[in-house]
Amino acid sequence: MSLTEYQKQIDDILQGYAKPYWQPLSQLARLSEEVGEVARVLNHKYGDKPKKLNEAPDDLSDEIGDVLWSLICLANSEGVDLDSTIQRSIEKLTVRDKDRFERKVA
Repeated sequence: MSLTEYQKQIDDILQGYAKPYWQPLSQLARLSEEVGEVARVLNHKYGDKPKKLNEAPDDLSDEIGDVLWSLICLANSEGVDLDSTIQRSIEKLTVRDKDRFERKVA
C-alpha cells in the first residue's frame, strides 16, 4: 500500500469522530511522546537504562507504528502528500547528497 493509501485509510477512520484531528501543537506533542517511546525501547535495549523488573516487554515495531500513525495524522491535517514528500527526501539523498557519505568498496 502507498503512503497516500495509508493516509486515506486513517482519514476514513478518523472522519467518524466529532473532532477527527487535534490541533497541530497537540499532534506535535503526541508525535513527540511516541518518538520518546521509541527512544525508551532503544535505551532499554542498547543504552544505560535497564528496564525495571516489573516492566512489561516493549515492542519496537508497535512503537514505530504509533509514530507513523501520529505522523500520518499530522500530514493529513496539514494537507501534506506523503508519497511526494518521501520521494523528495529520497532525491535529496540520491542526488544532492550522493557524495556526502562514504560508500562501501565493491
